[in-house]
Amino acid sequence: MIHVMRIVMQPARRSEKDVEQHYQDTIVRPVVFDDHADILDASTVEQLKALFPAGRAQMWGIVPGKREVNVAQIKKMRPGDWAFFSGDKRVYFGGTIALMWRSRELATRLWGTNDAGDTWEYMYALSGTRGFDIPITEIRTLLGWNPKRNIMGITVLGEEDSDTLHSLLTLDTAAAALEPADTAQDEAAVAAFDGQLERTAQRAQRGEQATLKKRLLNGTTGDCALCGRTLPGSFLIAAHIKKRAMCNDTEKRDLANIAMLACTLGCDAVYEHGYVTVTDNGTIRTSPLAPDIPEINAYIHDKLTGRTVTWWTPNREPYYHWHRTHTFKYAPPT
Repeated sequence: MIHVMRIVMQPARRSEKDVEQHYQDTIVRPVVFDDHADILDASTVEQLKALFPAGRAQMWGIVPGKREVNVAQIKKMRPGDWAFFSGDKRVYFGGTIALMWRSRELATRLWGTNDAGDTWEYMYALSGTRGFDIPITEIRTLLGWNPKRNIMGITVLGEEDSDTLHSLLTLDTAAAALEPADTAQDEAAVAAFDGQLERTAQRAQRGEQATLKKRLLNGTTGDCALCGRTLPGSFLIAAHIKKRAMCNDTEKRDLANIAMLACTLGCDAVYEHGYVTVTDNGTIRTSPLAPDIPEINAYIHDKLTGRTVTWWTPNREPYYHWHRTHTFKYAPPT
């Protein structure tokens, strides 16, 4: 079955004493599976160990709520969805929901119970986690929410809002216990698709890309802004410093500053996925999460570490700043 990734908004205000303690106990210090094998279902332990060979994972949980008010939202959640932790007017942490299960006994051991005697028994483990620092006001504006709307309870966003946030933050999927593939059903879904295969917007964007690239290239070759290699134009693209989908019309038309040449030999990908960024003095900064993928880390070490980007200018700094605060992969906050 084709899984459509949804965004799960998990309210968790770290300014609250209990939330902060839970965050320290099972996010900052991941849970060791063998320490709780006596109360965890054997199949759950087996799945967790398959997903997390190191034998530990970051975990969170949700209370059923009064009259099980949260259960309807919990039923919409699936492994492979992205969970964002929000609180104190910011989105600050997130990751892929790797596995979900229900265990009142384990939740009580890890977090105790609340004043009503309930515990956070609808549990999930997280993979591929990273830190954020996005004001909730920006999320509201982007999704067209009421300016005063807050995330008061667990909320699973619809496909459109999920896709928008996915585009905003370049969310990479991580290990998750996805449902077994139904090849026949997937092929039938593809065969039944009758929407447009090419869209005017896509053609317009390709035209804009060509115009940008022509402006940035000197003749048939050019220098990659990140690694500095001189390459044929066919191996360079006009990469938006700030994600194009998040640019307003004025920014899109700022052809002198909005884009840089980036090579397709690796630099465009590591920048686009936030494994490197450019600091406010033009130096390249490597994500602390890059070592989790040795091949990416090796590329950055060989080609980018210690480099200063001559492409950086004060006029381009606002776009690089956006990349640092929205795309760059920060370590989860402690």
